[in-house]
Amino acid sequence: MNLARKDVWHNRGRFALTTLGLGTLLMIVMSMGGLLRGMTEDATVLLDTIGADLWIVQRGTHGPFAEVSRVPRNLLDRVAGVPGVEFAREFVYHTIQRKREGGPLRAAVLGLSWPADRGAWLPLIAGRALAQNHFELIADEKLRLRLGEQLPLGQDTYTVVGITTGMTDNAGNGMAFLTVRDAVAIQFDVPGEAVRLEREARRARAAQDNLGKTQPLLLERAAGPGSRLPALPPSQISAVMARMAPGADPAAVMPTIAGWADVSAYTREDQRQLLLRSVIERASRQLGLFRLLLTIVSGIIMALILYTLTLDKLHDIALLKLIGAPNRVILGMILQQALILGALGYGIAYLLGQQLFPFFPRRIVLAGEDLLMLAVVVVGISVCASVLGIWKALRVQPNVALLG
Repeated sequence: MNLARKDVWHNRGRFALTTLGLGTLLMIVMSMGGLLRGMTEDATVLLDTIGADLWIVQRGTHGPFAEVSRVPRNLLDRVAGVPGVEFAREFVYHTIQRKREGGPLRAAVLGLSWPADRGAWLPLIAGRALAQNHFELIADEKLRLRLGEQLPLGQDTYTVVGITTGMTDNAGNGMAFLTVRDAVAIQFDVPGEAVRLEREARRARAAQDNLGKTQPLLLERAAGPGSRLPALPPSQISAVMARMAPGADPAAVMPTIAGWADVSAYTREDQRQLLLRSVIERASRQLGLFRLLLTIVSGIIMALILYTLTLDKLHDIALLKLIGAPNRVILGMILQQALILGALGYGIAYLLGQQLFPFFPRRIVLAGEDLLMLAVVVVGISVCASVLGIWKALRVQPNVALLG
């Protein structure tokens, strides 16, 4: 006869509620581990999917994912001319927030280097890649945009031609993919009145200069679009990404680019480490602290419930001692109860998580090694939680059974 199973069945109501509460706590612990792994994957998914070997960014910055970077467009030609580089492409990346159907729409915008890059490398689940240089976009399913939907951004309206999955930024926002020219147009879009005021201000400054007074035609040029003024450079891009030719070593190319005074170069692994240190490290510490506190709370709850169950059966334990039952029988009963409580709580946590995690706002990724580690931790706290009940049971004297 298994005394632990009999006692659990006798106190099944209390045991079931305790198991449910413990399972909920363990589900939260499990979700924090999955959230950390999901944040790591979200932060690096674009870096891994693009597959660029080198990232060339503004000097002194850590790249377009960690902070703002601005480099001139002609950097593309310089990088492409470095021996060992197979091809170089523009990279434009920024975040926007707009209103859509009465709610906020927050998206990370990535510019594709048209026509070399049409987005065919994206994991499309519906629609197609970009087919023209303007007014088309590919959206991640997390943005909840419909295929064929018309989305106004800046001064233009864009058509959703493709839906992709799993493409998010390090904050969990879905990504929208457009051509570089469209992405830059959205990034530097300003209201019409601001454009008019800037042109008038340029004209006024030119009119006050001697050159403007002697050459009136310059005043008309100053009041025109900024793209027609040779003194004003074109819009800058976020970075240039390069892929090495077969057999070429990025380490051999780095010294050449490092000699340029206006840019910094990072390998793919450098960018990964910068992302993890700047974006994930603090969150991992915070989540790790919460996981530790909840694990301790789970252990305390288990210890208290096992101690209460032991107090309820002190007379029975004394009777067992009186009839000659060895201490290992009593110890085994309490320890088995603790392991049953931990195993059921872990099972409830996993089953609840499978149903609830898909509805979390951030992606939860459950890895096998994380689940195994948590299972080992649950066994450990189950054994530790049984110590208090075992201590109380071993102190019971057999003559307590004769007191009624």
